[in-house]
Amino acid sequence: MIRSEFLRVALPLLCAVIVGGVVAADDKDPADLARRAIEAYQKGDGKKAIALAEQSVQLDPRRIESWLLRARLYSAQREHAMSLVDFTEAIRLDPKAPEGWQGRGESNFRAGRFAESVADFDEFLKRAPSERPHHWQRGISLYYAGRFKDGKEQFELHQTVNTNDVENAVWHFLCTARAEGLESARKKLIPISGDSRIPMAEVHRLFAGKATPKDVIAAAEAAPKVKRAGEPLFYAHLYLGIYHEAIGEPDPARSYILKAAERADQNGYMGDVARVHAELLKKKRQ
Repeated sequence: MIRSEFLRVALPLLCAVIVGGVVAADDKDPADLARRAIEAYQKGDGKKAIALAEQSVQLDPRRIESWLLRARLYSAQREHAMSLVDFTEAIRLDPKAPEGWQGRGESNFRAGRFAESVADFDEFLKRAPSERPHHWQRGISLYYAGRFKDGKEQFELHQTVNTNDVENAVWHFLCTARAEGLESARKKLIPISGDSRIPMAEVHRLFAGKATPKDVIAAAEAAPKVKRAGEPLFYAHLYLGIYHEAIGEPDPARSYILKAAERADQNGYMGDVARVHAELLKKKRQ
């Protein structure tokens, strides 16, 4: 999880513990330690952040927020085994709270435990059913778990709340191809017209059979220089790899996926997808 995504989860906690402006540091207040942990992470000091979160947990082991925070921090450092331990403890403390199930589902996916990830996401949705249409992460876990029909249905549902996302169309394509065959997937490719991210328009045209891999790379390389080595080329490599895999071309698929994994750090959950996919390919070679 990249820093901005971590803060999306952690900042509500930070706001909750800061009342009335700046507060003095207090090593005996678990909420204040949590605040300082978030601030340390925000400044790029992950080790200090985890140490402060550890103090918060030790001061009040019954405080679920401390376990969730440390779990997120471990996840951000890619210490997935430790993250899973902390999310599991948070779930034990309060099985009704959805946050623990969602977080553990994400960590299970990052650890390559796809069936477990789906099961956790399902538990999350029992507690937050209104989130079901939005839960594209569940769809990706279903794909890697081999539950292609269920994944297809999840992405169809997500389309109802996110109508201009090429990525959703692509993952629906992938699930359909595995469940019904490549020809059916091409016929059922979800039309998308409003995704302005570079090079997503060309990615959609590629899966529709109207563009070539060279077109996708050219679009990414034509992005503004400041972005060229980041998001556009990451997404070009990721979806070219997935495309070649879908059409039965393992060598270029592997090459592109590994390139995407090299750029994964700045690309959030999809960066995690690239890393997970790359690890699966490496295991196949062993």
